[in-house]
Amino acid sequence: QRKRQQKSRQDCLFQQNLQKTLRKKTDLMNGREYIQVFHEFSPVFDEKSKVLILGTFPSVKSREGQFYYHHPQNRFWKVIAALVKEPVPQTVLEKKEMLLRGHIAIWDVVQSCRIKGSSDSSIRDVVPSDLNQILDHADIRKIFANGTTAFRLYRRYCEEKTKREAVCLPSTSPANASWRLEALTERWSEEISPFL
Repeated sequence: QRKRQQKSRQDCLFQQNLQKTLRKKTDLMNGREYIQVFHEFSPVFDEKSKVLILGTFPSVKSREGQFYYHHPQNRFWKVIAALVKEPVPQTVLEKKEMLLRGHIAIWDVVQSCRIKGSSDSSIRDVVPSDLNQILDHADIRKIFANGTTAFRLYRRYCEEKTKREAVCLPSTSPANASWRLEALTERWSEEISPFL
């Protein structure tokens, strides 16, 4: 009788622990829990780059795809293609080549942080990227931030080291639905084109 009760209690505890573990995994997958993440892919630039565009930190989709602005709803690649008057690139290689031909460097402000899913507003415990890796090797004329969070984090963590001000551009994220593609493209072109 006692052995049966102990076995029943152990089974119950096992089930409770399993449910907690599954809930935790589901919360992580759905972006409800903070996780420590690191930027795992390189900046895109060469010595001919003239402008630097900074995002905040790669989204879940970008981390999965191992490249910038990988979410299909993000309008970054459409805006840049219009800016440099080229077709919208499809592959990572095409995207890199278009940026370099257009003298555009890209990277993110944050090298590592704790974050919930893709939520920029949840970012904490920031370790900033060392932007001098680009600035020391390319004649960057202007730095632009893709959205207000990237701009705010740049000012907080990077501006003192780079000694350069950034210009805040409206975000290409699908979350920034108040900006239509045409308006985004026009604004980005107005700001960036004079420096190319």
